[in-house]
Amino acid sequence: MILTVTPNPSLDRTYEVPSLDRGEVIRATGERMDPGGKGVNVSRAVAAAGRRTVAVLPLGGAPGALVAELLHDQGITVAPVPIAGATRSNISVAEPDGTLTKINAPGPELSPAEAELLLETVRDQYSAAETTWITCCGSLPRGLAPSWYADLVARAHAAGARIALDTSGPALLEALRERPDVVKPNAEELAAAVGRPLLTVGDAAKAAEELREMGAGAVLASLGADGQLLVSDTGVWFGSARVDAVRSNVGAGDSSLAGFLIAGGTGPESLASAVAHGAAAVQLPGSVMPTPADLDPSAVTVTSEVPLDRVLTEPAS
Repeated sequence: MILTVTPNPSLDRTYEVPSLDRGEVIRATGERMDPGGKGVNVSRAVAAAGRRTVAVLPLGGAPGALVAELLHDQGITVAPVPIAGATRSNISVAEPDGTLTKINAPGPELSPAEAELLLETVRDQYSAAETTWITCCGSLPRGLAPSWYADLVARAHAAGARIALDTSGPALLEALRERPDVVKPNAEELAAAVGRPLLTVGDAAKAAEELREMGAGAVLASLGADGQLLVSDTGVWFGSARVDAVRSNVGAGDSSLAGFLIAGGTGPESLASAVAHGAAAVQLPGSVMPTPADLDPSAVTVTSEVPLDRVLTEPAS
């Protein structure tokens, strides 16, 4: 069972449009409404794979009630933490070429009591189930200090849990001192963590090694269209996949993390699962999570011969 923690969830509306023309009236060709937030997306991907998951998240107001309802409809157990503020609502606009424009609301501010209740709920849910991973994902809402994830990781490790962390900035750097088992930055987050641009796959691999020196047990780094890196104490692997057409990259990284954990969360087999899930996700509309039928393992390549000199399609600064 995979337990996810999403401190700043959202209600996400995605509109597909022929083109995004500023200042014009645009008629959408498709629309979706989904529960959002990186940890929520991991739970959705785990559930789509037919695995058990529990989503811990603060919820408030009508948007929060709708998020819980949508998650229940997808077979996800929700462990809500009631808050006074309303859950944020986000908007994404997807164009046919895969370009995505997102408008993310700031979200509510959590009180100290709500922040502590969120930590206690994670502890209670972990104790009540046969949890294999606790996955902590996304930005921190107002009211939570950058050290909040570090506190969660420390408490979880004390309880014997394995932790996967997907966040960025000061929250990531603070949490590294508590030695999370896996961290999953994208290229931009990786560059920010080490304080320098990443121009090649080799640059990304070196930066991932530095995150391990700072405390990460393993680093699963998403490099966008260039693939993914897994850097751990047992080796370095590079994975990529053939993608016929990109429809939406919303939640693709979260789907990758789910695929990695579903496959055990260690080694090249888990990386192959991560790449397959991410590749499937970008070919689906909105933030739809792939089912096993959507995966194409034959399109995935994983190798220990990392192409260190390959220039990144989108260099990170």
